[in-house]
Amino acid sequence: MHTATSRPALLGIVGAGLMGRGIAQIAAQGGIPVVMHDARPGGAREACQAIADTLGTLAGKGKIPQDACHAAVARLHAASSLADLSSCTVVVEAIVENLQAKRALLAELEACVSPGCILASNTSSLSVTALAAGLQHPERVAGFHFFSPVPLMKVVEVIAGPLTRPEVADTLVALGQQMGHTAVRASDTPGFIVNHAGRGYLTEALRLLGESVAEPAVLDRILRDAAGFRMGPFELLDLTGLDVSQPVMESIYQQYYQEPRYRPSVIGRQRQQAGLLGRKTQRGFYFYDFGKKLEIPEEDLPAFKSLPPIWIHADDLKAFPPVATLLQTLGITPEAGSTPSPQALCVVLPLGQDASTLCAEAGLDPTRTVALDPLFLTGRRTIMATPVTSQALRDAARVLFSADGIPASVVRDSTGCVVQRVLASIVNIGCDMAQQGIATPADIDKAVTLGLGYPHGPLAWGDALGAPTVLRILHRLFALTEDPRYRPSPWLRRRAQLGLSLLTPDH
Repeated sequence: MHTATSRPALLGIVGAGLMGRGIAQIAAQGGIPVVMHDARPGGAREACQAIADTLGTLAGKGKIPQDACHAAVARLHAASSLADLSSCTVVVEAIVENLQAKRALLAELEACVSPGCILASNTSSLSVTALAAGLQHPERVAGFHFFSPVPLMKVVEVIAGPLTRPEVADTLVALGQQMGHTAVRASDTPGFIVNHAGRGYLTEALRLLGESVAEPAVLDRILRDAAGFRMGPFELLDLTGLDVSQPVMESIYQQYYQEPRYRPSVIGRQRQQAGLLGRKTQRGFYFYDFGKKLEIPEEDLPAFKSLPPIWIHADDLKAFPPVATLLQTLGITPEAGSTPSPQALCVVLPLGQDASTLCAEAGLDPTRTVALDPLFLTGRRTIMATPVTSQALRDAARVLFSADGIPASVVRDSTGCVVQRVLASIVNIGCDMAQQGIATPADIDKAVTLGLGYPHGPLAWGDALGAPTVLRILHRLFALTEDPRYRPSPWLRRRAQLGLSLLTPDH
């Protein structure tokens, strides 16, 4: 059996599709000889030639040296049968995502390869334990999950089942690193790291849509501009396709025995059934013209001859100094009284609450009250109206809070605004993954930033917001909605109480 310090002499890959080709390419570029096999006659030879063409194109553009290209191509070999993989020290299966098909293939491989050969699966969602069940040597089976496109997505999850020998995972970690990827270790749980951690963003965004807080384009703008995501959640769902995303959401929810944190939305199922899958069908949450999204323009700012004065309670300004700084930047001097004048626009600053709750607690006129998210004031600002805030004052708030050129979006009332509740959900799920021991805190954050492209890992993001702040948001979300999806993870609660970083592991 190989150790973490040994390097496999020969890598076998079964499945010459997109994933198999990507794995073979980075392995060959990493100096590892590769033998490819595909069930379709000639499929492995075609894959090797396609990889050679890709490497040649990269060399022609100066992306890689010509000699490196030639050396990598020389490491690629096609196998006509599984028996040709008998001398491999690691074999990665990258066939269709079907449990029975993968189990049958692994059983065939076990009869072909040496006793010391590691059998790895590129499964994205199937249990490694279930894949290894029935094999004579389940201890040599592990997950080796790459992301598409493999050469660009620089992370691989190494998944150990309860019977997987430690040196098997060690070898795969070293192999992934030799291929130029960051290898992260995960236990065999639904979604592993990346697909598990991604539940907070998409499911919470769909919940916001389900509550009619705003249209998809508005929510996407807020989460891109204010939170820093590369793509809004609905843009991402359209790119991936609901035929892919919705089954993953439902699968993880069911595999965790209806854990409320992962509850999918009926909206996703309805749109999937209607064929509104996204780019691939030219219609999703957006319309597309030959794959190009048809942009939904943002409404122009309305014109005002005069704007109302603003009233914010002095205690709120003390609690959120960045809001006071923003008012100075905007040239706004709020009314000084303890109560607003009859003509004032009343502004409340929620932390996990909604505008209606704060309006009622302060005894304000709901027709003249809006809420401003006090945590996210750069990139884009979020203004929430009560159910009865007048249209004129909604428009005035948008004009006032975008006077410095930073746009503001007005949404309907929402417990926890938009960004607060989405990020609190992401952080909370990341914390609970650490609590469950799915991966180390550092590996969770590395996997999420590399695999999902988030600007921060969930635990580092929680540290940036402040663990006590995230905890307070979740407590208020839970209290106001009575939805157990918002119950805080013990990992978050304990570290907030002790003043520790969320990246602090248990000793």
